[in-house]
Amino acid sequence: MLHLRMIVPRPLTDHVVELIGRTVGTTHLVVLPGAARLPEGDLVLVDVAREAADELLTEMRTLGLAESGSIAVENIDLSISSRADRAEEEAPGEGADAVIWEQLTESTHEESTLTITYCVFLVVATMIAACGVALDNAILIVGAMAVGPEFGPLAGICTGLVRRTPRLAWRSALALVAGFTAAIVATTAFSLVMDALGLFHLEMLDRPRPNTSFIWQPDPFSFVVAALAGVAGMLSLTSARAGALVGVAISVTTVPAAANAALALSYGEVGQMWGSAEQLLLNLLGIVLTGSLTLIGWKLLWRTRNGRMLRPPGAPQDSSG
Repeated sequence: MLHLRMIVPRPLTDHVVELIGRTVGTTHLVVLPGAARLPEGDLVLVDVAREAADELLTEMRTLGLAESGSIAVENIDLSISSRADRAEEEAPGEGADAVIWEQLTESTHEESTLTITYCVFLVVATMIAACGVALDNAILIVGAMAVGPEFGPLAGICTGLVRRTPRLAWRSALALVAGFTAAIVATTAFSLVMDALGLFHLEMLDRPRPNTSFIWQPDPFSFVVAALAGVAGMLSLTSARAGALVGVAISVTTVPAAANAALALSYGEVGQMWGSAEQLLLNLLGIVLTGSLTLIGWKLLWRTRNGRMLRPPGAPQDSSG
């Protein structure tokens, strides 16, 4: 269940209450006339099943509530109520499968912003991966994958393309390109420093590396794994399953490929550098392609259910009385 807290201008309150009453999966409606001060209006509280929330939010936006009032959405971790149970049963589909597009857009917008923290995480992850490449240490490679924050901008690109919000897509693409550019430049400098200290040397890069040679030798499986990761990553975001997203992060070779490219660049190994660049681009392309297709699929699926989210006019909101 989700909890909606809305500040509604008084002329719209009746429309909002009527809309809530007609939406399946709603319960615990509270209206506090004149309770809001900034902006002025009525305070309307309601609980709604997750699978019915997206259409209700869309209708609220249509009423102009985002401009004239406010809408806040909170997850309900525990709701002990038979009415809430009936509301969830009444709403078609399963809450875990529901996509709340406003929430997805907001979360990807935040995760795809080019910030100092984002860049530092990506730089540190790439440096860890460079150590893994030099030592042929798979554990360090996996650790670097988990630290890397690059899936946020990738998800932002997918969401921007599907929701037709070019600003979000461009913002995410900028964060992705700028972040990896900074990470590769910083890691190249890091490699030169490590070489000057005698901790890195050319033989580490040229010797057989059975655990990490795949990083700069892309093959069809590189794209296949990235494509599957794109599907899993978008599913984890839409269903808010953070644990699954961590699994996605350690299944794609974006950060290690950037690290291998930086290390090869520091030693002038052009072949490995281009191979790593191809690996990086294949992974990014695969994630964006299948991530976008996954969102399109969910959008089409839930569009077929939208007509079932409204009660017929005059139907009671709670059959239990």
